[in-house]
Amino acid sequence: MSAEDDEIEKSSAPLIEHLIELRSRLIWALGGFFVAFLVCFYFAKQLFNLLVIPFKWAVHWAGLANQKVELIYTAPQEFFFTQVKLAMFGGLIIAFPLIAAQLYKFVAPGLYKNERAAFLPFLIASPVLFLMGASLVYFFFTPMVMWFFLAMQQTGPGSDVQISLLPKVSEYLSLIMTLIFSFGLVFQLPVVTTLMARVGLLTSQGLKDKRKWAIVIAFIVAAVLTPPDPVSQIGLAIPTILLYEVSIWTARMVERKREEERLAAEKQEEASSSTTPATS
Repeated sequence: MSAEDDEIEKSSAPLIEHLIELRSRLIWALGGFFVAFLVCFYFAKQLFNLLVIPFKWAVHWAGLANQKVELIYTAPQEFFFTQVKLAMFGGLIIAFPLIAAQLYKFVAPGLYKNERAAFLPFLIASPVLFLMGASLVYFFFTPMVMWFFLAMQQTGPGSDVQISLLPKVSEYLSLIMTLIFSFGLVFQLPVVTTLMARVGLLTSQGLKDKRKWAIVIAFIVAAVLTPPDPVSQIGLAIPTILLYEVSIWTARMVERKREEERLAAEKQEEASSSTTPATS
């Protein structure tokens, strides 16, 4: 074997080791998702009934306490595939900590110790912020959106034409998933901007200067991600703007910490240079 072939053989060994490690992490991540999917599919009806609770709150807010909450499906297989979709969505949320941990374990050996220490808080903050956005959707914005749609009904003895809201199970689940995904994605804004500020791609002053554009973009993104009703669009745009302000504050904190570290390093360098004996 020539020297060139020997060098290629040595360089290919780490690549094979990384591929084996990647396969192991993928197996753990996919296995965790599959187990979570099976559990969620087994309890799919109970989970769907749990998601219907905000609809019940909306009925109560609309003053329709006597109206029965009813959802329909118009195709034989519709509710089955709705349960599959719900199980996949729930399984992904439940298995996300395991998936994120496997991703971190695969990437962490290639990072320096200070980089791992800096990256770990964001790995924890991301699912926490997502759950905060999902909770806001469940406890407030879904009832508000359904209340808005219920207000369009034409019911009662004084109405010649009876128009009632009978949502399909698939469309109701799509609405809930869209809202949860939209709010969960928007709530990642402080994490993304803080990471970009740490690597020097963003500054707090730059974020302040772009505040007007950020407000316009927040309403555009809300119009794209949410259903076409003003309640959900405004409901997503306002938290986005508030999170943008939080991002400015976190970027300022990152810059302040970086400046403190720079000053401490300069003082340490000055102290070490002053104590170094002069050479002849």
